[in-house]
Amino acid sequence: MMLMIPKGYENAAPGTLPEAEAVAAMMKYNQALQEAGVLITLDGLHPPSMGARVTFKSGKPHVTDGPFTEAKELLGGYWMIQVTSKEEAIQWAMRCPASDNEIIEIRQVQEFSDFPADVQKVLGDYPEMLG
Repeated sequence: MMLMIPKGYENAAPGTLPEAEAVAAMMKYNQALQEAGVLITLDGLHPPSMGARVTFKSGKPHVTDGPFTEAKELLGGYWMIQVTSKEEAIQWAMRCPASDNEIIEIRQVQEFSDFPADVQKVLGDYPEMLG
């Protein structure tokens, strides 16, 4: 998974959207991912000012509406890609037409085979949730 982290997004007003030029450049990049056969899915996210967080202090849910003043880095979007190595994911991230204020974090999604047998047994009880 490649996670887009735009600096300053934590302060973006509700409804803030990217410029058409930036969207056009990103769509060309997304098309390259698709044509290479590595793209699974992708989405951009509205600013945190339109979101909410649910925390569980002392086991009880507490809702905080955005924006989140204590946040330093927040997601602006993501790509799910399927590649053969971290190095290949890095190569794709390096091709992104990101601006100076954007960071792409690369994280591997946990797969069934990553877990020990006892956890696989628990996961096996929920086959409809496994990808």
